[in-house]
Amino acid sequence: MARRGRGWYGQVAAAAMGVTAVAVAASLWTSPAGPADGSTRARSAERPAAPGAGPKAAPVSVEIAHASDRGARGVNITIDDGPDPVWTPRVLKVLKEYGVKATFCMIGPQAQAHPDLVRAVVAAGHRLCDHTVSHDVTMDKKSEAYQSRQILDAERMITEASGGVRPLYYRAPGGAFTPYSRKLAASHGMRPLGWNVDSKDFERPGTPTVVATVKDEMPNGPTVLFHDAGGDRSETVAALRELLPWLKGQGYAFGFPVR
Repeated sequence: MARRGRGWYGQVAAAAMGVTAVAVAASLWTSPAGPADGSTRARSAERPAAPGAGPKAAPVSVEIAHASDRGARGVNITIDDGPDPVWTPRVLKVLKEYGVKATFCMIGPQAQAHPDLVRAVVAAGHRLCDHTVSHDVTMDKKSEAYQSRQILDAERMITEASGGVRPLYYRAPGGAFTPYSRKLAASHGMRPLGWNVDSKDFERPGTPTVVATVKDEMPNGPTVLFHDAGGDRSETVAALRELLPWLKGQGYAFGFPVR
């Protein structure tokens, strides 16, 4: 799996972590995250429980998921690196237009900075995925303590931002999984999540190229990787608008990665 450098993520994470350093240092990384205050609990109680909600996350498989819960003709749309105040709403709009549910792999500080967007994702029926604190693609070269902080701090940030809905998956930046990180995530109810089709939208090669890449690689498997942050994602929005009806026309059913 191709790996990307930290780029803007390191800058975003550094700024966010500077604001939250005291809270992070005081947190117990192995404690289950919960609502931030009483008003959040009240709002959460007013709406039906979403997947991942509840006081305790049951362990899941440590194996990296690629399959779809819709079977052989299923397709999983996964959206990485947000939420972003410009592009996440536009991605959500396109998904709604075509009745498609997706899995959003979020950066912890981004979720913390934009809780309204995290809750919009949950309210629309999409699922959450932990994509670490700083999108470090060298995670597999770092200590277990570092991996734990990256994964569990992001889990806490996302859960708090969502109002109590936990991430159901963990996607290592650049696919930098380790046996330890997979086991840790799975023990917190987050299935390690891979991908089969990399749209390469992150490189901004042009909408036609993104569309052609996905169409060409669909035989590789059901889980498709897109991005809603990290720069101008207009090509991603345009590609989704073209690909979603095409996939439906090819007989694919949209689902979620297996748990």
